[in-house]
Amino acid sequence: MTYCLGIMTQQGLVMASDSRTNAGVDNVSTYKKLFEFSVPGDRVIVLCTSGNLSLTQSVISSLERDIKNQADTTLYSLGSLYEVAQYIGQTLRQIHQEHADWLRKDNIDFSGNLLLGGQIAGDEPQLFLIYSQGNFIQATKEMPFLQIGETKYGKPILDRTISYQTPLSSAAKCALLSIDSTMKSNISVGPPINMVMYLKDSFEIRHRLRLPPRDPYLTRVGEQWAEALKKAFDRMPDLEWEHEP
Repeated sequence: MTYCLGIMTQQGLVMASDSRTNAGVDNVSTYKKLFEFSVPGDRVIVLCTSGNLSLTQSVISSLERDIKNQADTTLYSLGSLYEVAQYIGQTLRQIHQEHADWLRKDNIDFSGNLLLGGQIAGDEPQLFLIYSQGNFIQATKEMPFLQIGETKYGKPILDRTISYQTPLSSAAKCALLSIDSTMKSNISVGPPINMVMYLKDSFEIRHRLRLPPRDPYLTRVGEQWAEALKKAFDRMPDLEWEHEP
């Protein structure tokens, strides 16, 4: 399992992911799940992946191969992020159709989702969630964040904190706290944590962050967040019980 999220604000985008794939007492594996495809001055494209690792790795490899072979359609040739989402969806669907039946015979879950965020010159920054079937949805000003993987533990803080008007630096901090909350409640999500912050119309990623296990900053953030929650809990008014006459 994994947890990835993207946040879109009026100032730009934040994309973040953990790196854990398997969890257990003696079986913990980590793989990179955040990938950048950028052409400075023209486009910034960021992908986050979750689900069956062989499926998502095949998709990333296929996209990279098309670029290397200078195929007619690549991440660098399409004119809008919407077209990029369609192209990735078609690639995902094709790979899924090639292998799903064979893996299903062994009861192997062959599904995966991707987050696509970025900006292409001439358009606004955009954020998409692409499903295994190849279809996708898009973040909006009213719903400016999307999640994949183990989403439920990190969603409450996003619901209460994030809006389209949230400053980009605050959105990045909220993304990290969302991942921290998920790691606290689910062992299948864990570091290294990878994050990027993209400033609208800059057409290059200037802010990257990788937080390995036992990173001092990551530890401090988790401790201070837990302490802040405890203090907020202590300040909550007591329940007003109904008393029998």
